[in-house]
Amino acid sequence: MSENNSRNEELEEWYNLYSDALFKYICMMTRDYQQAEDLTQETFIKAYNNYEMFQRHSETKTWLFRIAHNVTIDFLRKRRPLRIIESFLQNKKDSNPLPEDMLQLKEEASELYKALGQLNPVNREVIVLRKIKGFTVKETSEILGWSENKVKVTLHRAIPILKNQLAKEGYIYEKTI
Repeated sequence: MSENNSRNEELEEWYNLYSDALFKYICMMTRDYQQAEDLTQETFIKAYNNYEMFQRHSETKTWLFRIAHNVTIDFLRKRRPLRIIESFLQNKKDSNPLPEDMLQLKEEASELYKALGQLNPVNREVIVLRKIKGFTVKETSEILGWSENKVKVTLHRAIPILKNQLAKEGYIYEKTI
């Protein structure tokens, strides 16, 4: 019984630490807020059911993102087309931003996510994991089940495609992606 309690406590801690990041990742991939909530829950259910299989060769966060990746890909294969969502990320760096700064950030995020939505899922996912979520090449390769070289090459090809998409939409993204 105490082993089960220990597992539950650890999973609860993981949920508290990673559920927001997993939700945002899934939401960026599905572009559906409600579905992202469901898939986030499914991710933690799968983590619970496969807890004993977690070998701890990788970081917990990486393992959970790998499960979220698989859950999301399974969903995307079953359901198309995807609905566009409104921007859900908030700027957390400045606790008191000026209204005009908030508007600018919201416009930039909206344009970026709109352009990301136009990319194929492979390019979108590698950009989200590496550049938005900040995973290392190694962590990204573990999450996607790719070689590190494939992550590097795909990202190298995806960035110009994203920049071109932003330019097509009349938006010049000045910040380094």
